[in-house]
Amino acid sequence: MTPTAVVTGGSRGIGQAVASRLAREGFRVVIVARDSVRGEAARAALPGHAVLVTADLAETASVRAAAGALLEACPRIDVLVHNAGIWPARREITGDGVERAFAVNHLAPFLLNHLLEERLRAGGARVVQVSAGLYVKGRSDPGRTVTGLDFHPVRTYADTKLCNLMLVPLFARRWQDAGVTIDAVHPGVIRTDLGARGGLLGLVLKAVKRTWGTPDDGAEPVVRLALDGSGGTGRYFEIGKETPLAPVACDPEIAQALWRQAAALTGTA
Repeated sequence: MTPTAVVTGGSRGIGQAVASRLAREGFRVVIVARDSVRGEAARAALPGHAVLVTADLAETASVRAAAGALLEACPRIDVLVHNAGIWPARREITGDGVERAFAVNHLAPFLLNHLLEERLRAGGARVVQVSAGLYVKGRSDPGRTVTGLDFHPVRTYADTKLCNLMLVPLFARRWQDAGVTIDAVHPGVIRTDLGARGGLLGLVLKAVKRTWGTPDDGAEPVVRLALDGSGGTGRYFEIGKETPLAPVACDPEIAQALWRQAAALTGTA
């Protein structure tokens, strides 16, 4: 049976490059994207029988609808790549009452992991979480980060990536009896639309980004982990090198508090 890979944020940047690489490796690829037009163009460019699922991962109801569509489209899931992410310029609250980056970067992967868990367990899937080295600059405040009370146009991205990363070891332990593995990877500083800004700052960023790696460069360590058959789990990689988590990500009490909060916010408690 042809293996299946699900890639969130698969219509642009690193996600599109990951989807293309996995398709060339023989996977049937399912892209999850917010923009249906861009998503369809990305799907049509893939070899084989690729599928598009349209969803706004900032909204819990949309994540749940996406999970239902994925379960219908995927009799099995061999690889799940959580690539979708945003770097907000301003504080924005979703219809669920949470800060948008917190919802997309942290709650959406958490909820998808739960809603797809049975299918992941059935196939002994590989889950890869695309992270960010900037997590080391973050802090996780369950009382403030969730609604952006501590919002900052740079640090909020780091905060939400940190929250997400702290749950990777917990998922690894949860799934170890089923052969499901999960690892996180910082793919490097890559030239994508992430964090794009308008005005003078936007022009400066575009100039700086010309020196950064390409989406194909960023896809390389992600795909390597997706194809990894070593059985390793709960690991964090800086590009291609396994690296211990910084102390800021290693507080078990905060990790458990973040898990409980995410479960309550997503209705998986």
